[in-house]
Amino acid sequence: MSRTLALLLLLASGLRATLLDDGYRDMYNLEFDAAHRSFHDWERQHPDDPLGPVSDAAAYLFAEFDRLHILQSQFFVEDSAFRAMKKPDSDPRVKRSFEQDLDKGRQLSDAILKKNPNDKNAMFAAILRMGLRSDYLSLIEDRNFQALSEMKTSRMLAERLLAMDPTYYDAYLAVGVENYMLSLKSAPTRWLLRLSGAQTDKDRGVQKMKLCAEHGHYLRPFARLLLAVQNLRDKNRAAAREILAGLAHDFPHNPLYSEELAKLH
Repeated sequence: MSRTLALLLLLASGLRATLLDDGYRDMYNLEFDAAHRSFHDWERQHPDDPLGPVSDAAAYLFAEFDRLHILQSQFFVEDSAFRAMKKPDSDPRVKRSFEQDLDKGRQLSDAILKKNPNDKNAMFAAILRMGLRSDYLSLIEDRNFQALSEMKTSRMLAERLLAMDPTYYDAYLAVGVENYMLSLKSAPTRWLLRLSGAQTDKDRGVQKMKLCAEHGHYLRPFARLLLAVQNLRDKNRAAAREILAGLAHDFPHNPLYSEELAKLH
């Protein structure tokens, strides 16, 4: 899909295309330099918006996911030998920029929430920031205990935001990811996680991910990807194929979708 067509579709659906929309579309298309440019332009135009630096952090995280083949090795590949391979080290320069973005986003959202604890944009920026940190800790650094704390706090804030506004669909992903990902743990581990306040309900997780995948905005493509993984795990190949075909169409420069789709054929 061309950028012009994508912008026209956004406008036709009643959504105002912004530099943030450009940045996320480029990010999901693995065009990370373009994504950073859009996010930086947004920050210059909206210096008090915490979603700017947090979105830029997302681009750094997804770039590391791509470079380290995180999504393939963690979610899709069944070959145990591939899973056992030592992945390359994370890039310290990327980590530094990622952390700087998250810290800037935290400062901005904290300042807004101190004045108005119910500011939905600042709340969502905080939810996204903690989710990104959780993903980095877990999927790149294998620090799962620390990642769990960030994940729980993100989910709790998402539930608060959704109690205020059930149509803030991107926030459902934080609830869905915690429930679904932790539901995959062993029964004794799930019991211990629930004692710690975590949520491990698979059905609830899938339901919330579907809400984001169907109605979300910035996080909709990632929710669709996670649903494709869920359907593959549940041996629902037809549903996974349909989701991956849609993603491959929408983001033709991201080979992950077409490669996994080819395996299903």
